[in-house]
Amino acid sequence: MTDFEQLSHELQLPVLLELAEAATALYPLPDRLSVKLINLSENATYKVETPEGRSWALRIHRDGYHSKTAIASELAWLMDLRDTGVVTTPRPVMGRDGEIIQQLGQPRMPRPRNIVLFDWETGSEPGIGEDLSTPFEVLGEVTARMHLHARQWKRPPWFTRHSWDFETSLGDERPHWGRWRDGMGVDAERAKLFGRTVELIGRRLATYGNGAERFGLIHCDLRLANLLIDGKAVKVIDFDDCGFGWYMYDAATPVSFYEHEPQVPALIESWKQGYRRVIELSREDEAEIPTFVMFRRLLLVAWIGSHHETDLAKSMGHPYTEGTVGLCEEYLKKFS
Repeated sequence: MTDFEQLSHELQLPVLLELAEAATALYPLPDRLSVKLINLSENATYKVETPEGRSWALRIHRDGYHSKTAIASELAWLMDLRDTGVVTTPRPVMGRDGEIIQQLGQPRMPRPRNIVLFDWETGSEPGIGEDLSTPFEVLGEVTARMHLHARQWKRPPWFTRHSWDFETSLGDERPHWGRWRDGMGVDAERAKLFGRTVELIGRRLATYGNGAERFGLIHCDLRLANLLIDGKAVKVIDFDDCGFGWYMYDAATPVSFYEHEPQVPALIESWKQGYRRVIELSREDEAEIPTFVMFRRLLLVAWIGSHHETDLAKSMGHPYTEGTVGLCEEYLKKFS
């Protein structure tokens, strides 16, 4: 274990901040910058700001989660989405050396970290307590345009991203976000219930299939925190988890962490209404959206367990697992 990994979560934060502050020198930025942590999940993201209020988002990538080529692949897609007018995405800033992806080390870290700077995007994160019917309708249309782009886009030959299939999400052998069995508060009784639910999800998705019309390049994390409402526009940020998955999974991620809320069915109906303006939804696609909502919920139980040190995981914790019990029971009753 390295020096950095031996540090507690609280003691890692000043080391990451020191790296972020040093990283600003890699870009043609003004002097007298402030650097403030705004999010820590897979990556550490900072707001870099001048005294006059001009801002950027600086992302320090988590060690070992994505290769430099995988990060370049993410940036290639989001830039093409923006350049072709499909959706507004963050614009990466080139470093002084002409490279978008920078690498910088810190004495207490085992390896240099990959770093990307983005222009700051205006807009506000929507909240589940707001009237989200219109934003979800717009998001459905935006998501369909992204799916259409992904189907038609000629990816670079070096393009590589995670695949979010059943095994890499809910399987026991190689799940990207850890095992759902290791989630907070997953005792023997809950493990049995969750296991039955996972088995049913697996059977339904095997029947649904992963042909090219149903499985492809998607954002994978269109939760509210990764959306910006700017007037009538819905902007999409944080493509860090984009990869290959079921297109209808993107219908489930906008209700992440709120799957149990009573307004969720109506919000998904609004999403579908917007999606249909661009791509027709088959009966089979619509029928499996509840499966993907359940899929996502259990995947987040796994994420919370494997990222227990983050503020988001702490805020969800055991109650999120407890709330998953009722959703599993309802899903099994409806689809068994």
